[in-house]
Amino acid sequence: MPEMEFTRPDTLDDVLILLAETGYKNRLLAGGTDIVPGIRQGSARFKHIRHLIDIHHLPELNFIRVDKDYLRIGAAVTFSRIAGEEQIRNIAPLLADAAIKVGSVQIRNRATIAGNFVNNAPCADSVPPLLVHNARVKLVSRKTQRQLLLEEFIKGPYRTALRADELVTEIIIPLDARNYHGIFYKLGRRRGVAISRISLALLMQTSGNVISDIRIASGAVTPVGMRFRELEKAFVNEKLTTDRFKILTRDLAGQILQVTGLRWSTPYKLPVLQQIFYQIMCELTGTGL
Repeated sequence: MPEMEFTRPDTLDDVLILLAETGYKNRLLAGGTDIVPGIRQGSARFKHIRHLIDIHHLPELNFIRVDKDYLRIGAAVTFSRIAGEEQIRNIAPLLADAAIKVGSVQIRNRATIAGNFVNNAPCADSVPPLLVHNARVKLVSRKTQRQLLLEEFIKGPYRTALRADELVTEIIIPLDARNYHGIFYKLGRRRGVAISRISLALLMQTSGNVISDIRIASGAVTPVGMRFRELEKAFVNEKLTTDRFKILTRDLAGQILQVTGLRWSTPYKLPVLQQIFYQIMCELTGTGL
């Protein structure tokens, strides 16, 4: 590790003061599962860092609570806690499923939910479930507070809308999908401690034999996790038939190609993603394969 300053502030206000003073040379440290390996490997993304600010211990960032309209998760909550939290499993089970598939037990014990999408690797497992839940992030600086949809916050691979003097304090998930059912699917090179090659999150609401609402988000197959809103609109009021699922599976592949173009992994990833998507649709709707 190169030499750099390390500070563990006692309060959130102290963190905000440090962020205002150190600018782009700082980096917040919660779990450190992305930052520390990146610094050790000499990644260009971390070469400018001269000051690490430890925030993992702050109570303002370590909470899970439910109010009238929202599930709120503090930015420094670990994936182990998310995976084992009954409130999250009841309200946002796809997020809990994604959490249990992150890395190893040791990584889940340290890695934090905000760190996962602030780092914003294309394979970030928390992003697709948060996208289908219309999650928002709260951003705080010494002078301002603002909220953004996660969809607006993630800008590109390893790029976000986070400013140098800001930190994410909480993730805010509406309680509007309690009567939906869904699946988070992750495909890696092996069963455990795997980086996602393909991930997919689907939430669906049905009325009789008709889809009344659906939310679809991917990870790893696109430059960053993304919602497929045009495809979602095409599902509304459609009957639950395998023939229709096949057409929509074709359309999903077409939308991904528009975003990514042809890449070396396309001949593998697209057919696999299409098959996964089709099987998930059949499973969620009870329609025969």
